[in-house]
Amino acid sequence: MKAGIVGLPNVGKSTLFNCLSNAKAQSANFPFCTIEPNIGVVNVPDKRLNTLAELVNPERVIPATVEIVDIAGLVKGASKGEGLGNQFLANIRETDAIIHVLRCFDNDNIAHVDGSIDPIRDKETIDIELQLKDLESVEKKLDKVDRAAKTGDKDAQKEATVLKNIKTHLEAGESVRAMNISEDDYLAFVKPLQLITDKPVLYVCNVEEASAVSGNAYVEEVEKAIAGEQAELLTLAVATEADINELDDYEERLIFLEDLGLDEPGSAKLIRQAYKLLNQQTYFTAGKKEVRAWTISIGATAPQAAGVIHTDFEKGFIRAEVISYADYVSYGSEQKVKEAGKMRIEGKQYVVRDGDVMHFLFNV
Repeated sequence: MKAGIVGLPNVGKSTLFNCLSNAKAQSANFPFCTIEPNIGVVNVPDKRLNTLAELVNPERVIPATVEIVDIAGLVKGASKGEGLGNQFLANIRETDAIIHVLRCFDNDNIAHVDGSIDPIRDKETIDIELQLKDLESVEKKLDKVDRAAKTGDKDAQKEATVLKNIKTHLEAGESVRAMNISEDDYLAFVKPLQLITDKPVLYVCNVEEASAVSGNAYVEEVEKAIAGEQAELLTLAVATEADINELDDYEERLIFLEDLGLDEPGSAKLIRQAYKLLNQQTYFTAGKKEVRAWTISIGATAPQAAGVIHTDFEKGFIRAEVISYADYVSYGSEQKVKEAGKMRIEGKQYVVRDGDVMHFLFNV
């Protein structure tokens, strides 16, 4: 599962990527600085993992991770191949969620590809290109489905109706994620198309340092613009985050954050939101060798969770021993949880909850 950072050239994408991944992607004051997508595997900040590690004192601690991709800047006409359009659109199609960076600060020293600061215009520029690309995909599919529908194929007729609704929606300048589509129709006809505007999106308003906590007028405009879109929004002073990231001393970082009125780096919030955007959650295993956070999809069953560790665990799943995170912390150790009768035995139908501490019994 990976999230792609997108936006117009020069809005702060690569700087943000560097903050998140420490991968030091090239960033500079000119368009198309990023050509090939940069990929970083980023640790998901989780205080629960640290707390469990303090209680267990393991040999090693392994956090959950999320993959972040820094994708080339998009320009008007990308859907027709302008700029790096074809490459950009191919790269973004391969991601599972979108982190859309919008420039929400004034700075005459940093050029804007369109010559002025207007995050709503910037958002619409990218939205239109993605919608046009999706429209192209839908029309191609509709041509095939229409032929089958004319022969009396009931399923094809139903699919044609759904596709025509999507086509109308896209032509009106609306993204697919904002549509109301039944779950059955979505799974049967929409999901297989892998439409770009169907992907969940987090808008990151890149502001100046003074607006890191409360935002600014540009951010307010973005909030209004995305009100009906079923999207998330985060305000982040990306350049400031980069400065904080350069500090080696942890105490210095805390002082810097405190001066800004922040209780943690905004990049940590972004990673957690990206994780949530990807429909992911965490369960833990805790033992003397390691305390580890494991990533699973929300709604995963106990055998599916076991399969993340090893496929044999899922195939031969017998049962899971489960402790809630709150009980583990409250009693202070696995042994005390057992003595209090708070460890649960769960079977194949158990839906794992975020924060569960688990052991699996299996036989292959």
